[in-house]
Amino acid sequence: MQYDSATKFSPVTLLLHWMVGLTIIGMLATGIYMAEEGVYSLFPIHKATGFILLFVALARVVWRMKNGWPTPAGQYASWEHTLATVVHWVLIVSTLLMPISGLMGSVLGGHGLDVFGLEVFAPNFSVEDPEKTLPINYALSKLGSAIHFYLGYTLIAALVLHIAGALKHHLVDKDGTLKRMLGKQI
Repeated sequence: MQYDSATKFSPVTLLLHWMVGLTIIGMLATGIYMAEEGVYSLFPIHKATGFILLFVALARVVWRMKNGWPTPAGQYASWEHTLATVVHWVLIVSTLLMPISGLMGSVLGGHGLDVFGLEVFAPNFSVEDPEKTLPINYALSKLGSAIHFYLGYTLIAALVLHIAGALKHHLVDKDGTLKRMLGKQI
């Protein structure tokens, strides 16, 4: 299996980075759209995709631990290195906590989880009113939903900084960082 080098990222690194990154961007956009426009018909797709994303993000974390952190493509000021480290940690932790907190809010709220036709967690229907779901744990459901909400905006901020950093590397530093993330050798 090929690992990252100082001049080129492995196909596994590239695949996991872009799969998680683009899916997270799509999930954030969908989540904001659903919340602001009240389009609840997208929730099943959002929840199913988030559940699958959790396992891809876990694979990415395991790969990063096995492969190690990438070697910087150039020399940077200590504040830039610190900012990049913080942003990368926020991104990695958030890609795990977003699906987990979403699951907490939904499953513990009694809504269950269906992944494209496969019932992973059954809804908790009321005996008195079978059309109504009852929370399994109201407090943890609300905590999960709150984490999901606020972490979503934290993740957006981290993504903006991450993309801005990639553009700075490419346009200002001209150090090959973005080229390396696109699969090219630097």
